[in-house]
Amino acid sequence: MLVTTAGRTNQTMIEKAMDIADELGVSYIDRKKRTVKGLRELYSEDFLVVGKERLELFSIDSDEPFFFHPNSASFRLKRIMQNEEDPFIEAAGLMAGMSLLDCTAGMASDSIVASHVAGADGKVTGIEASKAVSYVIKDGLKKWDSGIREMNEAMNRIEIIHNNALDFLRQAEDDSYDVVYFDPMFGDPIESSAGINPMRKWAVYESIDQDTIDEAKRVSKRRVILKEHFNSPLFEELGFDVKRRPSAKFHYGSIEI
Repeated sequence: MLVTTAGRTNQTMIEKAMDIADELGVSYIDRKKRTVKGLRELYSEDFLVVGKERLELFSIDSDEPFFFHPNSASFRLKRIMQNEEDPFIEAAGLMAGMSLLDCTAGMASDSIVASHVAGADGKVTGIEASKAVSYVIKDGLKKWDSGIREMNEAMNRIEIIHNNALDFLRQAEDDSYDVVYFDPMFGDPIESSAGINPMRKWAVYESIDQDTIDEAKRVSKRRVILKEHFNSPLFEELGFDVKRRPSAKFHYGSIEI
C-alpha cells in the first residue's frame, strides 16, 4: 500500500500524508494532479488517500473506496435513546459501567453502540486484524461528526487496536472484560450493503476456533458473544447457546461465564 493526498491538496495535507506513511511504514507518493486510478495502474499498489475531511482506501482492483462511517450505528443508537431494544446489546447483557472487547471491530458499528450503553464509566476496545482498516477506523472515530452529541462522545471513547484477536486475547489478563464479542466477516454475505461491501477487500477472514473461544472465556468475566449466520455450525461446535430470532438472517450465541 502507498499513501498520497486528495486531488486538491496543500502543504499541510502533504505533510500529514507523509506522517501517515511514516507511521504505517509505507511510502508517500506525490499526487501531481494524477488520478487515483492512474496511480494504481502506474504503481500496481493499493492507495490510502489523505483528504481534508477523511481517509480513503482504494484497492488496486476497485474504484469504490473504503472510508469510515458509522454504518448502522446511527439509527440503532437513536432507537436506544428512545428506549427501544437492540438485539446485540440484549445478547451481550451490556449495561452502564461495563467493559466490552470487540474482537472483530470492522466498521466499529457494534463498538459505537456498546460505547454509548457502557457510558463514560465503561470501556470498549476494538481489535482489528487489518492494519489499513484499523488505521482508517481509528482516525474516523475521532473525526466523524454525527450531529448527535451522545454518539460523538461514544465514538471518542473507543480504543482501536491493530492486532490478531487470538494474539490479543492470549496477552490479556484473566477477567479483564465483562463481555468478549466476535462478529467475523461472513464469507458469504447475508445481504448486499453499500456501507460494508467496500470493506470486504480489506477484511481479514479469520476463523473462530476453540482455542480462541477458550481464551475469550478466560478473559471475560460475564459472557462471550458470537454473531453468525442463523444456520452456522459454529454455535454448536463451540458451545454457544443461541437465541433464535424469527426471520432473522443472523443470530447471537452466548456462553455464560
